[in-house]
Amino acid sequence: MIDLSIIIISYNTKKLTLECINSIIRNTHGISYEIIMVDNASDDGSVKAVEKLSLKFPIRVISNSENVGFGQGNNQGMKIEKGRYILLLNTDTLIKGNLLCEMVNWMDKNKEVGISSCALKNKDGSIQGTGGYFPTLFRVFAWMTFLEDLPGIDYIIKPFHPMHGQSPFYKAEGFFKKTSERDWITGAYLLMRKEVVNDIGYFDHDYFMYTEEVDYCFRAKEKGWKVWYLPKWSIIHYGGASSTKEFPILSEFRGIKTFYKKHMTSWEFWVLRLLLKLGSLLRIFVLGILKGSEAVKTYAKAFQIA
Repeated sequence: MIDLSIIIISYNTKKLTLECINSIIRNTHGISYEIIMVDNASDDGSVKAVEKLSLKFPIRVISNSENVGFGQGNNQGMKIEKGRYILLLNTDTLIKGNLLCEMVNWMDKNKEVGISSCALKNKDGSIQGTGGYFPTLFRVFAWMTFLEDLPGIDYIIKPFHPMHGQSPFYKAEGFFKKTSERDWITGAYLLMRKEVVNDIGYFDHDYFMYTEEVDYCFRAKEKGWKVWYLPKWSIIHYGGASSTKEFPILSEFRGIKTFYKKHMTSWEFWVLRLLLKLGSLLRIFVLGILKGSEAVKTYAKAFQIA
């Protein structure tokens, strides 16, 4: 068995995919690894380009005839991987230094941790938000009413996703400079033990993209595994390379509804829907003023989805 299986989902991101894979090859030493690229019906030559690389490096390619999404694509990779650890890695990322080896070594020493992630950074070195805490109704209320965006509120209310990127008021960078246990982490960089997959299985097919990692970490924690955020290490994450601006917003609204339908009571599901509709209306007003008609159109669609 090798140390690490790295699963990358590709969708029309040929240049970024090659840069990501080359950053892994260039920087990773001291562990055995394989790269599994699952392509979701790209038409930009991604498959041929990566197959060419696979002649020299430990890369396997799965080429889908349709876009099956993030979760199902990762499931395909997890069903053929050979590693003690599995890393789900976005194509729009760059590995810095030998962090893959170092994080595997950290996981080897912290047996109770089933899932971990590093810091995600923009190209200029500024910190991105990654992960957070499970979306209880109170946390969803704080998210939908912009309450979680107020300075210092993250010390009082553990946020669903701090520094989400939609706040016109506050960027909680300090929150992401601290090593801490979290409820869930973002699928852009998700390192897990093979035993976690053995315990809880694969990603739920009900999610296409966004919120499936919340569901997965929820199921892992139900089995007693811990989830840790480790900003000692970091990668570059460009973000949003294969989606439109409205896609992640609408997908998250759909995803959190699916999460509640699966894991919460029926009355909590209906309260959630009311909160999502309230949040959509507030964003139509507030973000419509700050960002214009595009925000209005996006959150009008979100209101219908909620």
